[in-house]
Amino acid sequence: MKTLLAGIAVAAVVLAGGADAATAPASTNTVTVTGTGAVTAVPDQASFDFGVTTKAATAAAALTKNGTDVRAVIAAVKGAGVDAADVQTAQVSLDPVMSANGASIVGFTASDTISVTNLSIAKAGDIVDAAVGAGATSVSGPSLTLSSQDALYNQALKAAVAQAKTKAQALAAAAGEALGAI
Repeated sequence: MKTLLAGIAVAAVVLAGGADAATAPASTNTVTVTGTGAVTAVPDQASFDFGVTTKAATAAAALTKNGTDVRAVIAAVKGAGVDAADVQTAQVSLDPVMSANGASIVGFTASDTISVTNLSIAKAGDIVDAAVGAGATSVSGPSLTLSSQDALYNQALKAAVAQAKTKAQALAAAAGEALGAI
């Protein structure tokens, strides 16, 4: 479960009993309070990184083979139901392979990493199986997220404001004053 927290500070004008908000001095009687709101939800999306690594005698051969292999992984995850917009190349690298004594280059290692995002958790296992079956040599993840994170964050903000307002009302009542504009 993930918990989204929102904190907020609210300045409340505390008015002298019976004073009108329009005629009250702007900042003479104020109190500042804070509120915290939390909303808990179960993640419903997963993201993975899939890597492909190949070795060859030349840089060109390593890159060519790696490109072919990573395209097969991309085709497999798309074929398993991932939207093209949710597949992105994250990294491409090429490194020399040195001889045992470190004196000469004996080959090259090419690597590609693709990120696959916004997966339904229910489909995640099938997507991983498809990627590995197509040649992915590494899997990183899952990273779990919420598809409705913005709406949940707004709920947490509303709870934070409500808590801050309750605190301000309690302080105003304890001081024998009325809560004014917030």
